[in-house]
Amino acid sequence: MKILENVIANRSLSFTEASSGKSVPIGTLYRSLGLNPVEKGLIFLYNDNQLSSIEVLLNFYGTAHAIAVLGQKLHTDFKDRLETEYRPKYIFDPSREEVEGYVLKEFSETVKIFVKEDYKPEVAIHPDIKILLSTSGTTGVPKLVKLSDENLYQNALSILQYMPILETDVVPLNVPINFVYGFSIFTTNCMRAAKIVCTDKDIMQKAFWDEMEEYGYSTLGGVPYLYENLNRIGFFRKDSSSLRYMTHTGGVINGELRKTIFNYCQEFGKEFYAQYGQTEAGGRMAYLTTEGLLEEETSIGTPVQGGSFQIDEETDELLFLHPSICGGYANKLEDLSSYERPSVLRTGDTAKRGKNGLYYITGRIKRIMKLFGIRLNLDEVEFILKNELEGNTFVCLNSNDKKIIVLYDNNEIDPQIITDTIKNKLRINPQYVRTEHIESFPLSQNGKINYPLLQNLQHENI
Repeated sequence: MKILENVIANRSLSFTEASSGKSVPIGTLYRSLGLNPVEKGLIFLYNDNQLSSIEVLLNFYGTAHAIAVLGQKLHTDFKDRLETEYRPKYIFDPSREEVEGYVLKEFSETVKIFVKEDYKPEVAIHPDIKILLSTSGTTGVPKLVKLSDENLYQNALSILQYMPILETDVVPLNVPINFVYGFSIFTTNCMRAAKIVCTDKDIMQKAFWDEMEEYGYSTLGGVPYLYENLNRIGFFRKDSSSLRYMTHTGGVINGELRKTIFNYCQEFGKEFYAQYGQTEAGGRMAYLTTEGLLEEETSIGTPVQGGSFQIDEETDELLFLHPSICGGYANKLEDLSSYERPSVLRTGDTAKRGKNGLYYITGRIKRIMKLFGIRLNLDEVEFILKNELEGNTFVCLNSNDKKIIVLYDNNEIDPQIITDTIKNKLRINPQYVRTEHIESFPLSQNGKINYPLLQNLQHENI
């Protein structure tokens, strides 16, 4: 258990519950539940980033159990489907008072876990499987990514090579740990920082900023949509004295916003790390330092240490090589009996390598449309609009290869400017562009814009 061994070795580390101020040192927290270290099975941990969730995670990480880290706010029906399919021995879910077929057992003063009655192992879970994470599904097929302790440790080592974590840092868990980015923030900071603050406050809530002032957060993490909103509310116009650096992943930040963030970092002495990663690689796969924000094009930077990129000559798909690549997927309990790690991860993103050695994402293979035979990358259209129209948020969708649908949430934007920009930059006749104002973009649980939902809603309107 390399991750846990390195976390325990950080003897100054403590965990604080933001709402109460309660603080517990790592030496006490990781073995508070008195678990049998050799007992094998599966636990579903429905996480809410609170101290008790972290306590359960650390305690079970030190055993032979596999841990499925899931979101506590998942729909009840989806939870039922997952539990019916995987039949876990333990379920930690403070949001429920009962689970059919399970009894609620008190493991400590603050931790109660559902235990399956008359549990009998049905499958020998492969010993390399330590953590199971969902890629993005909340209502569909319960597909989980199989990650080993070695996958997570190797990814953490690579991140620690460039991330400026100090032994005095205070780190908020503002990104849920049931997402690989949040899990990666958690593990790397547990290995080196001083204090982890457990919070379920959203970064756009006033309560989060009150906590930031109280605890003196050193770092913030988020997806591009979050930084677009911070820019809109004027965050980058003033200093946050305790903040040393920020990170992001989950998409590309547009050019206008990159300039704003760069200027903010220069004026107030901060650092920013633009990153690129996928759940299947245990977290972060590439990074770009603050200076890279001034690149004319939007880059994901260079691979993390120990990793490398290749580009498929026929499809332009970006391929990643690193020991952090996962051991495959699980769609049902029986899939947990195997762990087969490929040497190369096919990312599903198209990319190019610049003469400067930096890599650039050009789109998603599945986000390509053909408008009357012309191949069009919807991600590129979004980048163009964001860069031309002051960094506002746009979402481009495919209307049966007949029209581009452009959604925008700023009602001060003249839709004619959108169609004119597409016409001038891409030579596309405005009759093939449909613009639509939307009050707010629906978000998935990891804070990203929910493209599948928007696309489905548009199909209903066509």
